[in-house]
Amino acid sequence: MTTDAAMPDWEKRFRAPRVGLPDWAEDAPDRSLFVSNATGTYELYAWDRATGEQRRATDRPNGTTDGVLTPDGAWIWWFDDTDGDEFGVWRRQPFGGGPDEPGVPGLAPSYPAGLALGRDGTAVVGRSTDDDGSTIHVVRPGSAPVEIYRHRESAGVGDLSHDGTLIALEHTEHGDAMHSALRVTRLDGTPVAELDDTKGGTEELGLEVLGFAPLAGDSRLLVAHQRRGRWEPMIWDVASGEQTDLALDLPGDVSAEWYPDGSGLLVVHSFEARSGLFRFDLATRQLVEIDTPAGTVSGATARPDGTVEYLWSSAARPSEVRSTTGEVVLDPPGFKAPGSVPVRDVWVEGPGGRVHALVQRPEGEGPFPTLFEIHGGPTWHDSDAFAAGPAAWVDHGYAVVRVNYRGSTGYGRQWTDALKHRVGLIELEDIAAVREWAVSSGLADPARLVLAGGSWGGYLTLLGLGTQPDAWALGLAAVPVADYVTAYHDETEALKAMDRTLLGGTPEEVPDRFRASSPLTYVDAVTAPVYISAGVNDPRCPIRQVENYVKRLAARGAVYEVYRYDAGHGSLVVEERVKQVRQELDFAARHLGRRAG
Repeated sequence: MTTDAAMPDWEKRFRAPRVGLPDWAEDAPDRSLFVSNATGTYELYAWDRATGEQRRATDRPNGTTDGVLTPDGAWIWWFDDTDGDEFGVWRRQPFGGGPDEPGVPGLAPSYPAGLALGRDGTAVVGRSTDDDGSTIHVVRPGSAPVEIYRHRESAGVGDLSHDGTLIALEHTEHGDAMHSALRVTRLDGTPVAELDDTKGGTEELGLEVLGFAPLAGDSRLLVAHQRRGRWEPMIWDVASGEQTDLALDLPGDVSAEWYPDGSGLLVVHSFEARSGLFRFDLATRQLVEIDTPAGTVSGATARPDGTVEYLWSSAARPSEVRSTTGEVVLDPPGFKAPGSVPVRDVWVEGPGGRVHALVQRPEGEGPFPTLFEIHGGPTWHDSDAFAAGPAAWVDHGYAVVRVNYRGSTGYGRQWTDALKHRVGLIELEDIAAVREWAVSSGLADPARLVLAGGSWGGYLTLLGLGTQPDAWALGLAAVPVADYVTAYHDETEALKAMDRTLLGGTPEEVPDRFRASSPLTYVDAVTAPVYISAGVNDPRCPIRQVENYVKRLAARGAVYEVYRYDAGHGSLVVEERVKQVRQELDFAARHLGRRAG
């Protein structure tokens, strides 16, 4: 990929070649798989570290990011959907190249719900469909798939033990899609062990599979739990039932994975929008910090030689794949993305407690036109990590404010679980508190405030424009929920389960809650110009419910623009991403009097 010297920095940040954290084959660690946008579309790449050879393994018009290596490194498995609709089948190809073939002949297309690959060629495949709910299938070499699990509620494959005899499943049979329980079975589906911190759905305590011990015959499973109000790891021996509490003395959320020799855990610690790494020695129970720069570690893995590779960035510096050796592991060829400005932390008292916001400001004196960039999820959070979108707005003279509202992760279980029943309205209360700070502090020009976001952030944008019409001068909603009832009926089964958990039932069971939380309810109150972009193949925020909202805007002559593109829940094509940001900048320039560049 080449660059024109006249290209603005904001475009360079999107177009600069970048790579993700390489995955590596457990029994052939020189064989790795990573994601890169080097050709202008995010695709999977095979990397033979022994020879240095890299090759593009997938090549599809709308990109590919879901892939995994078999333990011996002989095969690349990748998920093949249609234009981003997330509905498809697993395929595989030889690591060194060759034709793709069905990974699991005999299994019809579905939404993916986990994949685990064994050393003997066995595959454990999780699936989700509207008709069948969640199913899990075991496929032995040369044999037809055998269904070992079926339930209407959400479930998925967590991991397969090193010797291929045990399967760890996450499920929500109790009906709480936000808090999973665990079940370990044999390959024929026979139960071995159960762990349910929800106590049948009566307690809001979740569990997550982090991985079986990497040793033959070892029945220890690394699990994340919420028993002390945050995510942290413990070890569960599924054979004996013994649970080993690690009790790591770290604030914030903690996750972990095994070191390859089983001697310790690589700990990822997230606290107040930043993260770092530690090694926990299982014999001495000592926790030793691994030196990483200030910012965000988006992923990390321990290598067989004891080194750690990690994907790092900060708001000011683009991402890099680094090693504890001090080296940059993967340095994609081509020009480098320009940096941006650092974030400032702001804490604001809100109706549900202190709200954390990250603020970037352009050069000059305020008040500035200000973009409130609202994250999706909703169970996610903004962090001190590099993001080309916000950086583009800073380049154009906007301050950017990102709010980790109630429902966000990283601030304890109570903060995340506060998002119940008054869905959308709770988050907007927190955003309003930060908005008041931004204006009163002199940062933001109250006449030029933009509410923006994608996915759940797009939903909050449309809901905010309707419920807080005097607060916002402009709205930019990407792949949003716009009509909550129609979205519920058209979305995937897993998302239906999440909505039932958030709102306490179906639209027929709790119609008032769906009505109160739907942007369509307030569409006639919207006075700000609104720009909406939507993927026509989006399974998460389907296009029909967006069209319902747009028709209501059109019926009353509201100021709006809608852009439909041929992809799913966002695009993996760099040119498409650039096009959408350019259109948003131009829309804001025309309506707020700012020049687009």
